[in-house]
Amino acid sequence: MCTTYYPILLAALPILLGIVGCVPLQQYRSTQSDDGICDVNDADRKCGTDMVQRIKTDEGNMFQLGFIEFDDQGQLWDRDKQKQHVVETIAKLGETQDLIMVVFVHGWKHSAAPNDGNIDTFRSVLSDLTDAEVAMSNLKGVEPSKVFGVYLGWRGESVSIPVLDNLTFWDRKNTAHKVGYGGVTEVLSELESIRDRQPDKHRDGSRTKLAVIGHSFGGAVVFSALVQVLENRMIASKRGADEQRIKGFGDIVVLINPAFEAMRYTPLADMSTEVEKYDDQQLPILAILTSEADYATKYAFKIGRYFSTIFEMNRVITRRNATTKSTEQVSEKQASVTAVGHFSNYQTHTLKPITGQEQRIFNTPKINIDVRVQYLLDASDAWHNDKPGGEIQFGQVLLHRSQFSAAHNPYLLAYVDKHLIADHNDIADDRIIEFIKQLIMLSSHTKQEVEDTRRKFMMRREIK
Repeated sequence: MCTTYYPILLAALPILLGIVGCVPLQQYRSTQSDDGICDVNDADRKCGTDMVQRIKTDEGNMFQLGFIEFDDQGQLWDRDKQKQHVVETIAKLGETQDLIMVVFVHGWKHSAAPNDGNIDTFRSVLSDLTDAEVAMSNLKGVEPSKVFGVYLGWRGESVSIPVLDNLTFWDRKNTAHKVGYGGVTEVLSELESIRDRQPDKHRDGSRTKLAVIGHSFGGAVVFSALVQVLENRMIASKRGADEQRIKGFGDIVVLINPAFEAMRYTPLADMSTEVEKYDDQQLPILAILTSEADYATKYAFKIGRYFSTIFEMNRVITRRNATTKSTEQVSEKQASVTAVGHFSNYQTHTLKPITGQEQRIFNTPKINIDVRVQYLLDASDAWHNDKPGGEIQFGQVLLHRSQFSAAHNPYLLAYVDKHLIADHNDIADDRIIEFIKQLIMLSSHTKQEVEDTRRKFMMRREIK
């Protein structure tokens, strides 16, 4: 029976309807093909329930996609078969080839069901990343890394009745944190251990990368799973260094419209703000993107948090801002009822479309490799010349750092223009998808790697 929780003020009738329209708790990906991987492009095979899929891009390149699922208590649905099969498939592939691992955790009203729209969007992103990696590797004269996506599924929707499903916001928030505190940290840590493995004797070094993306309550899942890891690494990295180069998790973590309160982010926000100068080769670690038009977290979230925290005691805390060399006052009450992305005290950036290009953009032609390389070079130059109040262009969007945020501060909390992300569930605008891909590329390429790419890029242009 569905055990969805509703706020006490809701009437009994909607609760009864919710029970009738309960989304079942089930595992969607339970099939393992004879060879371990199902070819989606094979017309004679159906891969809707397979744990691992092999997919061909429009350019004829191949990437793989695996599914790992969790129940409402945050426990792995199938530790011995599903999780083990996906992780071992990745590890085996990584024994002989470099990888680009991209993890996506869906949010509210989504799941690992075969017809879920988030899966289609994720496949599209992986396809484009694969083609871009092949093209850039060919440019540099190196073997392309293999792209492997991992989709972490959980029951993001508990009621299937339209309109009434909007009342499940708080129930799913609680579940998201349970999932994050459960087996997600284990899975992400195993993937990071694959990334950090020692190069074997057949290669001169590992270029394997790991990016983790969470949307909506998926952002809450990811943050709950990794916040203590990020805090520990921040503290360990700060010890004994004049210029702070901070280690994060994997190569980058990106949270889109995350639905958790700013109070959970306070230790990281405070520690990062206390640093006066970061190393000029510091790369982004965590990017939180919240739309100004995300009304679910802007208004409904605040109302719900107000009632759920009404008996809590709060105070105003003081923190030091090393950039402005002044102190700032932060209200614990406001941080407890405000979703992290809407909390102005912690915002470090704004993200806007280039002036005059505010209209929505979907299904644009694939970006030419020369243009994509130039994007990376320009963004890398701008990032390494970062300063308070500085601006970085990523394709058709501008990332502007606040005057109150230190240069190269790797914790980015960006308030996003409504023309780029229209509402809570929107992640479809091509400019946002391209921005995230470029952010992954920026965070996973050292300054030396970028310079090598620049040199070979210029040589190819001269030959042309």
